[in-house]
Amino acid sequence: MAAERLVVIGGDAAGMSAASQARRFRGPDELGIVAFERSHFTSYSACGIPYWVGGDVEQRDDLIARTPEEHRERGIDLRMRTEVTEIDVAGQRVRSVDRESGEASWTGFDKLVIATGARPVRPELPGMDAAGVHGVQTLDDGQALLDSLDRAPGRRAVVVGAGYIGVEMAEAMLKRGFEVTVLNRGPQPMSTLDPDMGRLVHEAMDGLGITTVNDAAVTKILTGPDGRVTAVATDAETYPADVVVLGIGVTPETTLAGAAGLPLGAHGGLVTDPSMRVTGHENIWAGGDCVEVLDLVAGRLRHIALGTHANKHGQVIGANVGGGYGTFPGVVGTAVSKVCDLEIARTGLREKDAKAVGLRFVTATIESTGRAGYYPGARPMTVKMLAEYRTGRLLGVQIVGREGAAKRVDIAAVALTARMTVDQMTALDLGYAPPFSPVWDPILVAARKANTAVRRAGSA
Repeated sequence: MAAERLVVIGGDAAGMSAASQARRFRGPDELGIVAFERSHFTSYSACGIPYWVGGDVEQRDDLIARTPEEHRERGIDLRMRTEVTEIDVAGQRVRSVDRESGEASWTGFDKLVIATGARPVRPELPGMDAAGVHGVQTLDDGQALLDSLDRAPGRRAVVVGAGYIGVEMAEAMLKRGFEVTVLNRGPQPMSTLDPDMGRLVHEAMDGLGITTVNDAAVTKILTGPDGRVTAVATDAETYPADVVVLGIGVTPETTLAGAAGLPLGAHGGLVTDPSMRVTGHENIWAGGDCVEVLDLVAGRLRHIALGTHANKHGQVIGANVGGGYGTFPGVVGTAVSKVCDLEIARTGLREKDAKAVGLRFVTATIESTGRAGYYPGARPMTVKMLAEYRTGRLLGVQIVGREGAAKRVDIAAVALTARMTVDQMTALDLGYAPPFSPVWDPILVAARKANTAVRRAGSA
């Protein structure tokens, strides 16, 4: 009896995690695995690209967890620089094109994994494809940006967008010696935070020498006679630029899946069941940035592009494809970032998220420090907490501060997953020593204040 064939579309976190996990369950005699990757690299950390560009990570290859050769040594037929252009669901086959030779071919499958990731948002504006305008989604993108920095005629960088990628790339450009302007179409940077917390990020960025312009929607990219970018225009002003970095966000790359008639959600991502199997298709799975996941706090599907989720999806898919069992229960929306020494973290719902799903809530914001106030190096930290009206269930936490601030969000992420109340959180037995925390950790101080707000709301 011939071995079954698993075809994987996408050679990064979700795709190769799925392939590797499936191989652990079933050997080459039982399961043949063919994986297609359109780029030059596999299994790399896209989240590390800003730190490579900024010089914190010295070598590009430091971001690569496993090379194509290492995957092939494990019995995976990995075909690089090969792009899948069509999925024939009924015929159980995919069409691929070698990007070097242009040769096209069909490959049949018994099981299919779609891990096509996400694509950067690139508005269709004049000059957006000009030389010197860069996205930073892949290692190829990062290398192109570094090469462009070496050719830049001056030292002025404009970053379009002030989300995670935007603020991280602003830091990278600053470290490269560029004068940095961030153009943000929202009222404050970091729209993943509430505006009051975003304002703290704005103030800190100003203090670092980064000019942040809010409510600034880009209208076009201006170029010189050589076709290279010279400036970025908004409705109100024009900002000189020798290089432009796009950090506007990403959208699920589901062009192939949509054309094949596979189910897409409200955010454009593939819809799966808890086993990561595509809804309504017995032999097709999907994972990573191309899928929508269940928000455990809001109870709705959402799109979150993070390598942590993608690797977990791959492990679940590989186990199920290989004959084992696994499920992905959902997320609470935890993310951390930084710009220079400022740490930024969030988990759960913002105020507008809670309102959108009909939840009433109270908020509490506290100022504290990451260490005991008397201990050398104690730095300020602001924690904002949302709790459900009357019940006190934790709904979300946002943190902005210096060293030791960001990873405290993990306490809140666990509490959200466990559906704890802020009252229950006040009794958490957290580690304490003056070099690491005040005697009352900032998370506990926020929980106490939120619990007081809940009680007052309940008695009103």
